[in-house]
Amino acid sequence: MFLQSSAVVSPSRWSRPEWLSSPRVLRTEVLAGLVVALALIPEAISFSILAGVDPKIGLFASFTMAVTIAFTGGRPAMISAATGAVALVIAPLARDHGLGYLIAAVILGGLLQVVLALVGVAKLMRFIPRSVMVGFVNALAILIFTAQLPHLIGVPWLVYPLVAVALAVMVLLPKLTNVVPAPLIAIVLLTAVVVIAHLNVPNVGDEGTLPNSLPVPGLPDVPFTLGTLTTIAPYALAVALVGLMESLMTAKLVDDITDTHSNKTRESWGQGVANIVTGFFGGMGGCAMIGQTMINVKASGARTRLSTFLAGVFLLILVVVLGDVVALIPMAALVAVMIIVSVGTFDWHSIAPATLKRMPAGEIIVMLVTVAATLATHNLAIGVVLGVLAAMVIFARRVAHLVEVTSVLDPDGGTRIYHVHGALFFASSNDLVYQFNYADDPEHVVIDMSDAHIWDASSVAALDAITTKYQSRGKRVDIVGLNTASAAFHENLAGKLKVGH
Repeated sequence: MFLQSSAVVSPSRWSRPEWLSSPRVLRTEVLAGLVVALALIPEAISFSILAGVDPKIGLFASFTMAVTIAFTGGRPAMISAATGAVALVIAPLARDHGLGYLIAAVILGGLLQVVLALVGVAKLMRFIPRSVMVGFVNALAILIFTAQLPHLIGVPWLVYPLVAVALAVMVLLPKLTNVVPAPLIAIVLLTAVVVIAHLNVPNVGDEGTLPNSLPVPGLPDVPFTLGTLTTIAPYALAVALVGLMESLMTAKLVDDITDTHSNKTRESWGQGVANIVTGFFGGMGGCAMIGQTMINVKASGARTRLSTFLAGVFLLILVVVLGDVVALIPMAALVAVMIIVSVGTFDWHSIAPATLKRMPAGEIIVMLVTVAATLATHNLAIGVVLGVLAAMVIFARRVAHLVEVTSVLDPDGGTRIYHVHGALFFASSNDLVYQFNYADDPEHVVIDMSDAHIWDASSVAALDAITTKYQSRGKRVDIVGLNTASAAFHENLAGKLKVGH
């Protein structure tokens, strides 16, 4: 199905892919896939080292993830491969129990992702506020940039002018032409200069040994016992959750960039299938890579599944067939590409003084919490979770102050009518009981809820407490104006909750 270029495709309806009928689109997709493949190599090697496994484990994972997700994923042009987030999760398992257990955890993690997709986990994306999304993007940009610093510190001085030249090419060349992606030109140019001039600078070959054979499918070398399952289950669940969160957030980001909609449920189970395939081929698992996705979508202009598929194919060809050539690529070129990606990913508008002046303090706090948590843990999933929790707390505090109670006395003096305005839930209903004058009100009290909504049992308990206080003084209370949902909630729980006096 990777032939489809649209974001959401009906399995029963096929359409001619755009790249097949447009040479320009085909060229863009092919070159984008090549650039991404080149950028994936040092990343995959680095993540393999982070996970404590051989570099080929990360490289093969990147190949199988990219190729599989090109068919199964729900977001065209998004790149999935071995990632740092997954590497951090599985590193302790690899260290303590070995590669076999790591691979078994990846396969189980993929199965869990499929299950989570089928139960509708993708729908949770609607609960992620914009401020968390902005913080996620900004934290990602910072992490991409800081990940390049080890390649810029304690290196030969020639690295710096090479990086500067590559940056200049990628900034200036698009002003002249977009026929060939600027990152590819920068990589080829710097490699030619370094090779011809025999410059002694760090290259891809210094990052680790490239494999010289194809990946072979097989079962993980572990005992198939309950003990193995209990050992790998926590890590598999972490792989599933972290992978889904990063992939769905990345898909949403690409949706915004391309002004298209993607199938998040398909993306969720597609990630699971990709991890299952990767595990059976001995890979370390992964998820969507925002850095490489930005290279593909933003820097190279790719929009279809073809670029994702070719990124995996080119990666395998480059490391297995052309490994000796790829090893000569200077790290300065790839560092420059990632710097451009980080600058382009960061939402500079979000920190502009004019924006900060207009933005509510709560929104800024949520963004900062997301960024700070992500940078502190180097885990985008943790940053997103804490950002969402911060947003929930701030929202609850804000809404809690929006409940207002006003009252009028009936002309005959025999009835006091209270009007309740706002959303009633655990935070806003706590003080509701103190808004009524129990001692001085007349014998009949009407509580008008026409402009209110009951959201939880705490609100029903508060209304019960109000009614009880009036009844203890021999006064009658009528609650009127409840909308259909609130009335059903109130009828089901009223009088059945313990009320304090």
